[in-house]
Amino acid sequence: MARDAGRPLRADAQRNRDKILAAAVRVFTEQGLDAHFERIAQEAGVGTGTLYRNFPTREALIEAAYRNEVARLCDAVPGLLAAMPPPEALRAWTRRFIDYATAKFGMADALRAVVASGTNPYAGSHELIQAALSSLMEAGTAAGTIRSDISPTDMFAALAGIALTSAKPEQREQAERLLDLTLDGLKPAPPRLPEN
Repeated sequence: MARDAGRPLRADAQRNRDKILAAAVRVFTEQGLDAHFERIAQEAGVGTGTLYRNFPTREALIEAAYRNEVARLCDAVPGLLAAMPPPEALRAWTRRFIDYATAKFGMADALRAVVASGTNPYAGSHELIQAALSSLMEAGTAAGTIRSDISPTDMFAALAGIALTSAKPEQREQAERLLDLTLDGLKPAPPRLPEN
């Protein structure tokens, strides 16, 4: 039986749920649809009963794991902005975005199976990610460290392009170079010196 979504979990139950979701991303990324619940439970350090109580179906687990990755990505923004200047926060977040894209790429077959079952695991994720990116870019623009003529939509398109071409784990170095190139393009132009 699935848990009551309206009732908060006890701290230990929440830790178990978080461990299950992290393990599910790793295992589905490695094994795709062939991933077994027993392996996920073992990776998470919980019993299969605990896993099934939280996620009674494969589709529920895949969708929750994906949505958790989106939430982790977006929820990181306030902490990053509190801990570092806007350009560094944006740089750190773009690395997390590539981690998210790598997990999404690895889970592609599993996510397609969820979509085929009639559920849309992606519902709302674009808007959440766009809002997180907007917060980072607005902070940079306000600080004068990011060009004001580049919109968050433009930046999202650039990140999506990097993710499409370089999201595999073995392409991480290329993704890092492309992120650096993109982020360098956000810097405001230096003031022009007056002509003599």
